[in-house]
Amino acid sequence: MKVILFGGTGMVGQGVLRECLRDDAVTEVLAVGRSRLPQRDPKLTELIHADLADLTPVRDRLAGYDACFFCLGVSSVGMSEPDYRHTTYDLTLAAARPIAELNPGSTFVYVSGAGTDTDGRQMWARVKGETEDAVRALPLQTYLFRPGVIRPLNGIESKTRWYRLGYAAAGPIFAVLQRTSNLVVTTEQLGQAMLEVAQHGSPEVVVDNRRIADLAGRYAAGR
Repeated sequence: MKVILFGGTGMVGQGVLRECLRDDAVTEVLAVGRSRLPQRDPKLTELIHADLADLTPVRDRLAGYDACFFCLGVSSVGMSEPDYRHTTYDLTLAAARPIAELNPGSTFVYVSGAGTDTDGRQMWARVKGETEDAVRALPLQTYLFRPGVIRPLNGIESKTRWYRLGYAAAGPIFAVLQRTSNLVVTTEQLGQAMLEVAQHGSPEVVVDNRRIADLAGRYAAGR
């Protein structure tokens, strides 16, 4: 299986990339982004492109892939709706549309978020919901991952300083919540769940925390 990854420098993307590189069924990972990754691996190819809103110059590089894991995203805190819409809706569709044209029927996993709702009062929830709807309209096998709290593992950190501080302070609490509830999933589980749906599918298009944990467990059991 050949995979395209967007957002490989972010916390979720780092976790997904780690699981892809560890999976023998994944023969190639094309990481698309603005900056280079710290990892080096024979299976990893980097495509550095400054303007992710316009992939036309590198469009042909996206052909021949089985799955795309779209993990690119930002917090809406302090952002205007037009700016957040650009970094969320516009960038996602700038990737999904050419992938749908070049690889119709391939798997596209979009990392959204718990609480996404096109009719919601919160700006980020509406924009995420509209993005989900637009991706689902394309000729792709789409899965919408809506994680809640994400616990980073294996040395992975958020690029956002106040996120890092919060994760460090709440680490023991996250561990307890993960064992006793469906409120927390790990970066490892996210990566494994994405690989599971790409390799074996899932009847659910919208994948919440509980389903992410179930898919990760199914993936681990099948290895």
